[in-house]
Formats: sequence, C-alpha cells, structure tokens
Amino acid sequence: MQAWVACAARSGTIERVELPVPVPEPDEVLVRVHVCGVCRTDLHVRDGDLPPHREWVVPGHEAVGEVVAAGARATGTGVGARVGIPWLRRTCGVCRYCARGQENLCPSSVYTGWDAHGGYAQYATVPAAYAYELPGGYSDEELAPLLCAGIIGYRALRRADLPPGGRLGIYGFGASAHITAQVAISEGALVHVLTRSPAAQALALELGAASAGDAHARPPESLDAAILFAPAGDLVPVALEALDSGGTLSIAGIYLSGIPPLDYERHLFRERSVRSVTANTRQDGRDLFAAAAGHRIRPTVASYDFKDADAALDDLAAGRITGAAVLRMPA
Repeated sequence: MQAWVACAARSGTIERVELPVPVPEPDEVLVRVHVCGVCRTDLHVRDGDLPPHREWVVPGHEAVGEVVAAGARATGTGVGARVGIPWLRRTCGVCRYCARGQENLCPSSVYTGWDAHGGYAQYATVPAAYAYELPGGYSDEELAPLLCAGIIGYRALRRADLPPGGRLGIYGFGASAHITAQVAISEGALVHVLTRSPAAQALALELGAASAGDAHARPPESLDAAILFAPAGDLVPVALEALDSGGTLSIAGIYLSGIPPLDYERHLFRERSVRSVTANTRQDGRDLFAAAAGHRIRPTVASYDFKDADAALDDLAAGRITGAAVLRMPA
C-alpha cells in the first residue's frame, strides 16, 4: 500500500513509501481509508515539536473509511461499516483516571499517528472499541475534521465552562475553531473570533460569529469564556485580560509556545481561571457526533490529493488553509 511516513531522524519532512497492508490485532479492525484530515498535530509530529515516540510513523488521526476485515475479538463494528479513526487509540482501562472517566489522562494511553501508524495510508488499523460510528448526512471529507479538530474543540468548549447564552471568545480560527464556533452558536452562545487571518475572519462572520477581529485586539465586550486554539503562548495574557470576572480560558492545543509572565491583578484576579485540554475521552467524541447528527455542522474543507500530503502540511504551517485540510486516498 502507499503511505507517508515521518522519520525521527529527518524532522521537517515526510516521505512517500510502499508498506505492507497492516494486519489487525485480535481486537482491531482493518479500514480501507477513503480520506484523512490534516491536523496541526501531524505538523508537530513531522517537525519534531512533539518528542518522537518511535523511529518512524505514518501520521494522520482523522481517517474515515470502510471496515474490510476484523480481528477475532473485535466487536461492535462490522465489515462494510463506515468508521472514523481518531487520535485516542487505546488506554489501559484500569488506572485511577480510566476508572473515574478521565481516560484522556491515562498514563498508558497511546495515540494514532504518533505511537501507532495512522491514516496517511491506504489502509490503517484501529481498536474496534475506539473507532467511531459516524452520522449520516455528511460526506467523508466533512467528517474527517470532526475526528480530532471537532472532538478536541468540543472538549475545549466544555472545559471553558461557558454559561448558557454566554459570550465566548475564540482565539485562532483554523480547523478546530471553526467547528467549535458552530457548536457554540447552535447552543445559543454569542461568539467573538480573534484571528490574524482576514480570510478566517470572513469565514467566522459567514458562520454566524457576532464579531471577528485581530487576535491581539480587544473584543467588543468582556467574555464569559475563551478558547485559545492558536499555538501561541503570547495570546494567553491577551485572552485572560479580555475575560469578565469569573471567566475561564481553555487552552486547546497539544503544543503551545512560551507564555509571557502574567500579572495577577490584570490577568487572574476576580477568579479568572486557566484550564488546559489534554486529548479527549471517547465520550467526548460520542457527544460531538450526536450533536452533529442533531445540528448540521458545515466544515470548510480544502481537499488535497494523496500525493500532495507534504504540500498540505506546508500550507497548514504557512497559514494558507482556511478551515480544514483533507487528503483523498488513491484508489
């Protein structure tokens, strides 16, 4: 099969190779990949921003495809089903975090496209218990970004503790943010988008944001909650200063550049809070797809041929993608 790999010894690039079709473990299914989303985490894996977990790996953790084979103990997902392969691949199921519903914090958790080979390939495996059943009414290209950008954004929204009908600030407006904004608006939030990209600002207004301005600008009103999607630590004090009393800033990335010193009175006093987001639970994904089934989300997607995976990552790094990017697999 054709695949792209990121090698720890050659950061900053991915290589197109031929690999054997993987054989599913007893609790896994084999998926013929139709499309795979291009996520900023893939960029961090390629460029060495995240420490390598293996000598080489097939990136990609937003894969949509068809189950073509199943291991002897794989249950719940039959051959022929359309499924999604997400970032969270496996947890231990027995540690104190898993026992209390926080499997995203499991110290033994492993991840698709980082610990195990992912979706930048014609075939990929996934533990059946971690694959997602996908709602109807969406194309493969529309569903792919929901598998990470959508799920992480959904968790970040919940971590932000936005009150009903509250004022939400979104900093950065890429794949995850433009999906999360639609979920928040559907739930009655007033959304203000802060991003440096004029194209992203225009998209935000098109999707129903109340305002869209530069990332370092002050929103038109104080915020009840904010989510930082841009991997820019210098925006943390900016977002905190925009919060109203009791507001919460949720930081949604796996990677963030350095945070400048905070001033207690300007940034944290009056019970303003900062929360990080670490991966997701399977329930986050189920909740997101249930929301997507009940309220139409409109992902803005730029499609790339499989042969152009390296160009897609370069475009993502350079800020040339509005919305989300998706790779189409070769036949």
